[in-house]
Amino acid sequence: MRGLAGAAAVLVVLACGHAVYRGDRAPPDGPRVTDQSDGGAPGAPWVVDAERAAEDIAAGALLLDARAADQYAAGHVAGAVAVQWQMFSAPGDAERGRLHDDDGVLQAAVDGLGVRADVPIRVVGDPVLGWGEDGRIVWTLRTLGHDAVALVDGGHAALVGAGLAETVDPGRAPAADFTIERRGDWSIETEALRTLVAEGAVERGAVVVVDAREAREYAGETPYGEARGGHVPGAVHLHYKALLTGQGFLRPRPELEAALADRGIARGAPVVVYCTGGVRSGWFVAALTALGFEDVRNYPGSMWAWAAGPADAFPLETE
Repeated sequence: MRGLAGAAAVLVVLACGHAVYRGDRAPPDGPRVTDQSDGGAPGAPWVVDAERAAEDIAAGALLLDARAADQYAAGHVAGAVAVQWQMFSAPGDAERGRLHDDDGVLQAAVDGLGVRADVPIRVVGDPVLGWGEDGRIVWTLRTLGHDAVALVDGGHAALVGAGLAETVDPGRAPAADFTIERRGDWSIETEALRTLVAEGAVERGAVVVVDAREAREYAGETPYGEARGGHVPGAVHLHYKALLTGQGFLRPRPELEAALADRGIARGAPVVVYCTGGVRSGWFVAALTALGFEDVRNYPGSMWAWAAGPADAFPLETE
């Protein structure tokens, strides 16, 4: 993580790719944080609007539906392949947010989805009722080495609104042709984050740690199975849904910039985001990367992993 070599030598310094907003499809209430560049080009977008996604799908992009299984069964865009973030995660209560250590398990998962290295991937979720699963899938596949994965702003409903037909027939995964190659650009693990906290990097502002959970979780409640309550010392709170409208679209760029600035989240310092198990924070990483943040990382173990450790080594605050 750039700028933190002295604070945490265990981190590998990698420059993250990012999407640059070009704004040629701005909605009436302000510019969207989406990129209209070639979906297969270097620097391909992390977020696209529904109209662009529809064009990509018509041109052969793979569509993954990360919504709950019952939502998918009730109706999905024709050809969409169902995906669940858990199929990539590690077993065990304290590790279930982490990506699986076994590359064979991960390879089987991407093969089962029909992932191809030369085919862009578009991912939909339910941004109103969901938990950011679409962003977690984007983060996962990027971390496994695919360079052209993006979530669809507004999710499944936006694609239907753009004119794509729904069906209840399960989508069939195409033949796969992709070999995973893990990248560390957008991730941080427990020990590296512990080092940053212990050495004072968070307190000094050398790195900004963002808690993307609900306010009650940040304050100490444990509704989702955390071993202990509270937040990582020095973490700022910004619930990931504060970046969305009530209809599930990313807020206009000026509003996003203002919300982030209000919490001291700026491009000048590396950013680490966590939640309960790296799902909401994975979505947050996708959104920040689309905004042009160049050093932003998901802590996939998140509070399940952090709170499972001893309190003296992995402290928590409630104020």
